[in-house]
Amino acid sequence: MIKFINQGGTAEYFRPYFMNFYFEVKKMKKFYITTAIDYTSGKPHIGNNYEKVYADVVARFKRLEGYDVLFQTGTDEHGQKVKENAQIAGKDPVDFVNEISNEVRKASDLLNVSYDKFVRTIDPLHIKKVQEIFEYLYNKGDIYKGTYEGFYCTPCESYFLEKDLINESCPDCSRKVINKKEEAYFFKLSKYEKQLLEHINNNPEFIKPESKKREMINNFIKEGLQDLCVSRSTLDWGIKLPFDPKHVVYVWIDALSNYITFLGYDVNGNHSEEFKKYWPANYHIIGKDIVRFHTIYWPILLMALDLPLPKTIYGHPWLTIEGGKISKSSGNVIYADQLLKHFHVDMVRYFLIKEVPYQSDGTMSYDLLIDVINTDLINTLGNLVSRTNSMLIKYFDGIIQAPKQTDKDKELINYAENLFTNVKKELDNCHLSNSLNLIMELFRKSNKYIDENEPWNLAKDSNNNERLGTVLYNLLESIRIGSVLLKAYIPDTAEVILNKLNTKETDFNSIKTFGSIVPGTTITDKDPLFIRIDKEEKLKELS
Repeated sequence: MIKFINQGGTAEYFRPYFMNFYFEVKKMKKFYITTAIDYTSGKPHIGNNYEKVYADVVARFKRLEGYDVLFQTGTDEHGQKVKENAQIAGKDPVDFVNEISNEVRKASDLLNVSYDKFVRTIDPLHIKKVQEIFEYLYNKGDIYKGTYEGFYCTPCESYFLEKDLINESCPDCSRKVINKKEEAYFFKLSKYEKQLLEHINNNPEFIKPESKKREMINNFIKEGLQDLCVSRSTLDWGIKLPFDPKHVVYVWIDALSNYITFLGYDVNGNHSEEFKKYWPANYHIIGKDIVRFHTIYWPILLMALDLPLPKTIYGHPWLTIEGGKISKSSGNVIYADQLLKHFHVDMVRYFLIKEVPYQSDGTMSYDLLIDVINTDLINTLGNLVSRTNSMLIKYFDGIIQAPKQTDKDKELINYAENLFTNVKKELDNCHLSNSLNLIMELFRKSNKYIDENEPWNLAKDSNNNERLGTVLYNLLESIRIGSVLLKAYIPDTAEVILNKLNTKETDFNSIKTFGSIVPGTTITDKDPLFIRIDKEEKLKELS
């Protein structure tokens, strides 16, 4: 709270300005983004980490736009597969999930993921709230007791009807299922089927991509939703039902509710200020394999709780290794900590965002990773920065000249001035790879601009100094604009470039018009941004 001190009317004079600032802060738009929480059955691989980097780029971009962002990620720590893997490892389940959860968090930290909350489903707060949610829905009549007989996939923690199976195997992971029968509680998905379909049809941004929306409608909702098994009586590693302790809460109500429990949701309506502020979520970023759970089970659970639904659920494609799904059984697993021993974190972040498109799987190999780094980060970006700074130092002792632009400069300037708007549009539509490519296109255009204007030839005649100074100014300003945007994607590298430019104009407002870099500023750093990777030597090192 601002305290005003009255000194001859000064406080009254400034009060409107202070109060305007106060209310602007109060009106700051919120943005709540989550990833799926990682299942703690084993150490996460680079494909799992992709989702965290994706969400991090969006979170950073929104912060730079001026949003009040909450970015939540974490781990899902109950279930049969966790208990089995703990037994195989000879560990107590608590010790086992502590170890794996730490690995998940470590990978995100290594990849410079700027999460605000890292949550765990063994947290006592979460456990209490899940029990309250379950009991509330039971008392409301949306959960009832019965007997389940069906086909169960242990790795996916999912039950299926026989018609759902593919070659007598799980439709999600293709592993063999087992026939099980047990007493269980069921959640009335069927009660909310029509309401869910109406919401999907009336909110085109709710499920992305469009292909996943069609799949959910045609393959599941229109087929008729079956009531969902939401408890287990043959498992003890989970959240016990307060009114029937021989049952534990099955994974979906436990795991999915993390998005609200850790915000301070309360079944009696006594929600925390944080919940009131951030819910509903703007984005749930999840893998394409769990779209059904997040776009059918989760929204129906929210409907049953009389809560608004998230704005957008994006089921991203997978990162594959040389075209194959990443799995230990295939022997193609790559972990973040191993990868980052050989490559700078921004090289890995750049590759992950660039190579996974909007709705088709991306592929990774060491060969391709090195090619992308050398082509984009070293040849296109790194060489542009070092060449431009070197020429400024050589021709003007590093002092940025005031520009006098001509028609020859319009193409580059127009592209740079429109870049923020175009990048934002792609990012807001979940086309992250496209948004990054738009930024890189500015650097490619800048390199072309160098070739077209030949500053080395302009420097041969002092009569061309004004033109030479203008060319270098336009290059430096284009680098600055692109680098400010790169703060969301490869933040460490972006900061290095902006420091090389010796500029304080580093926020998004400064890149909406061309010309914020200040003439008269001195640049002294012409060192290379990156050292080119010797592909043959690096591949030997990696092998």
